[in-house]
Amino acid sequence: MADLKTVEGRCLCGAVKVTATLKDPTLIACHCEMCRRSTGSMAISLVTGGGDTTAEGPIRTFRSSDWAERAFCQICGSRLWYSTVHDGARYLAAGLFEDTGHAALSAEYFVDQCPDAYALQGDHKRLTGQETIALFTDDSPAGDMQ
Repeated sequence: MADLKTVEGRCLCGAVKVTATLKDPTLIACHCEMCRRSTGSMAISLVTGGGDTTAEGPIRTFRSSDWAERAFCQICGSRLWYSTVHDGARYLAAGLFEDTGHAALSAEYFVDQCPDAYALQGDHKRLTGQETIALFTDDSPAGDMQ
């Protein structure tokens, strides 16, 4: 069993506090149009690997598609997480945490929509939009999304 690590994060104004227990944490990057519009670039999320997360403060959610919702701080607008509706899995905004839990990039989603200037280096999965949608709308457990 992997060692568990607890990290604490916060939004830009500090009104929302997020605590995550990490088990095999990884980072994912998403280049879909919705992520680019909501972040101003790509979205980079911390996947907890099945660990617990808690959040408190003025949190607002927005159902951005049939299968996902996004959460943000009602005061400063900081992106908090992206979650899949079918299983409630949360993909936490990596910027909430110092050193992003020391996680490595494991996957990029919607690489066919990635602007040329955003190319990421390294050896990790690269899924097209079609492959990503199939992954998130499948009945696969959240752990398979890494």
